[in-house]
Amino acid sequence: MRKSKTTQHKPHVVIIGAGIGSLAASALLAKDGYRVTVLEKNEQAGGRSSLLVDQGFRFDMGPSWYLMPEVFERYFAHFGKDPKTLLDLQAPDPQYRIFFHDKTHVDIVRNLDKNCELFESIEEGAGHMLRAYLADSERKYEASLAHFLYRNMDSVFDLLNVDLMRKGFSLDVFGTMDKHVGRYFESEKLKQIIEYTLVFLGGAPSNTPALFSLMSHLDFNQGVLYPKGGFYKVVEALYQNAIEQGVTFHFNTPVSKILTDKRRIVGVQTNTGIIEADVLISNADYVHTEDLLDNARLRTYDHAYWSKKLPAPSAFLMYLGIQGKLPSLRHHTLYFGKNWIEHFESIFGVKPYWPKNPSLYINAPSVSDHTVAPEGCENLMILVPVAAGLSDGSKWKKHYADFILDYIEKNMNIRLHERILTQKIFSVDDFTDRYNSWRGNALGGLAHTLWQSALWRPKNKSAHLKNLFFVGANTNPGIGVPPAIISAELVRQRVNTLLQ
Repeated sequence: MRKSKTTQHKPHVVIIGAGIGSLAASALLAKDGYRVTVLEKNEQAGGRSSLLVDQGFRFDMGPSWYLMPEVFERYFAHFGKDPKTLLDLQAPDPQYRIFFHDKTHVDIVRNLDKNCELFESIEEGAGHMLRAYLADSERKYEASLAHFLYRNMDSVFDLLNVDLMRKGFSLDVFGTMDKHVGRYFESEKLKQIIEYTLVFLGGAPSNTPALFSLMSHLDFNQGVLYPKGGFYKVVEALYQNAIEQGVTFHFNTPVSKILTDKRRIVGVQTNTGIIEADVLISNADYVHTEDLLDNARLRTYDHAYWSKKLPAPSAFLMYLGIQGKLPSLRHHTLYFGKNWIEHFESIFGVKPYWPKNPSLYINAPSVSDHTVAPEGCENLMILVPVAAGLSDGSKWKKHYADFILDYIEKNMNIRLHERILTQKIFSVDDFTDRYNSWRGNALGGLAHTLWQSALWRPKNKSAHLKNLFFVGANTNPGIGVPPAIISAELVRQRVNTLLQ
């Protein structure tokens, strides 16, 4: 641990953005003895995991699934804490309900035997194949934790380790999810149940590495948890921990320029003046961060690089306060549209467009948690994955919101129009405005295609500025809350190598 006699003499680490990665990294670095300041353009911590409070409803604006509990446990253990004591973690059962386009639905529960029976009822032999699939999924997950996720990898030479190479090939890194899942199941419904988790990675079955079948282990074997009060309780726990470590936060403080001197960051320009920095870490989107550099020649990735990359999807989000209860919904509810592949084509195709028969997700935490909505009401977040970079606007948002409400009524037999007490819409342009999101993507950076994952994902350190680093979904390990927390441990290693 690096220690100094006075706070003023400690190296000053400045972090842009107060997202999950920033909150996690700031506390670790403060614990290591650095003076840490976090600058956030918005009014609250959390980044894409923001909180919206309206008329007694508490809406999680971003993530709503608590997965990979061991990542949270490992992180808080650095501070002698246990997330089980910080959060009231609940285990909804069923975990989620799925509606299909043929008006049928199924529930995925917390009992593997029952889930195998469900699979068997849809396709003969699929119960046994689910067990085999999940065994492979667990093996990939454990190998990834042990060999990949907590490692900084800068070049192919970091992979030139016999054990790592053997693991890499056995993990089916170079196959795709659709082909991998097709080896186990023929039923379109079963494939959809297995592959829907790719939405959380910003990918499609045809372009996501088969390695990410590990997500099914988190889903079926570990199970989905829920922090009572909403996912923002996780943000509050991370923020409070950072405060306890001595981190300073400045909200409503956007960074307008990153100041350099030769090959070093010397500070940042904000709306309150210049803040000097010995180290700068950015949790903002990579493109936006490098656009702020006062010398464009010091970029690691120019705009030509980004023009060739596939962004993670954006999202059309509706936050609805509903009068009355909705008995057909579960805490987590999914609807799979008639043409599954067409929806992915609308997101990742050559000419993206607004989906006409979308699959969608409804988060209704009020089903399990009475604290997030007034009595007798439901709290809904409706999420439709859409392509990054699509054009929207107030008129289009209203039109598409009405379309989605009609679509839900037609396909799920859930009528919402007359029961809306409050409605907020958040879409592509809003991600750009609020989060400086590249092309309005919702998840933070690049989709997890083969050549945009692991070694080929943008590095968490600048190629030209020795004291500029990155944290969060833009860099490794990638998209999601647990990966953002892991990225904090990786950037901590970088900073300590530089300063100690």
